[in-house]
Amino acid sequence: MLENGWTFDDTFPAATGDTLYQHEFLYQLYLHADPHYSGRVTVPVLWDKKNHTIVSNESAEIIRMFNSAFDGLGAKAGDYYPPALQSKIDELNGWIYDNVNNGVYKAGFATSQQAYDEAVEKVFTALARLEQILGQHRYLTGDQLTEADIRLWTTLVRFDPVYVTHFKCDKYRISDYLNLYGFLRDIYQIPGIAETVNLDHIRHHYFRSHKTINPTGIISIGPWQDLLEPHGRDVRFG
Repeated sequence: MLENGWTFDDTFPAATGDTLYQHEFLYQLYLHADPHYSGRVTVPVLWDKKNHTIVSNESAEIIRMFNSAFDGLGAKAGDYYPPALQSKIDELNGWIYDNVNNGVYKAGFATSQQAYDEAVEKVFTALARLEQILGQHRYLTGDQLTEADIRLWTTLVRFDPVYVTHFKCDKYRISDYLNLYGFLRDIYQIPGIAETVNLDHIRHHYFRSHKTINPTGIISIGPWQDLLEPHGRDVRFG
């Protein structure tokens, strides 16, 4: 991460900056909420504009809040953490986070060959398991899109453009897996999802901010994916 951490940069194409307080850096928003704050400054941040404070900076909490907290305010119908699937979702979240979501970071920031070898092997063992699961049904728990799918997908969409090169997770690409690559495209093509993805922003962040593993800040050219290519999973699984 750069010296001042996360930035609000409205000069970068498609970036909005801080439209509420015109802060330049995210740490200033943390201090806005608590002038005595001295902890880590991390993303994501769910901000309360009325009370001028941070509601949460933990992604697992925020995704749960979005599932139901705004139902009374006209949020679109949908339950991505249904009671009947909660234990299965929690189980999936646990091992996917450890081996995939966080696993790529363990590989990328490893400081010894042994640590890298162990971490990257866990990543691809988990991907092989997920490839098998997604060959049996459309989503991780069956025929219903859940929180577990979204949590996995956020790593998959970054995998080929970033993690293959930047974190040396290059044994295979996601595009080498029939089911994982179809799953990646399936969710990307859900209305509203593609608009949340800016691969230019994602790639600039990783390649430019992690100076310990990419000191030159050079951004690699690829690989390229066509996420709008038909996936066929809707037909395959009915």
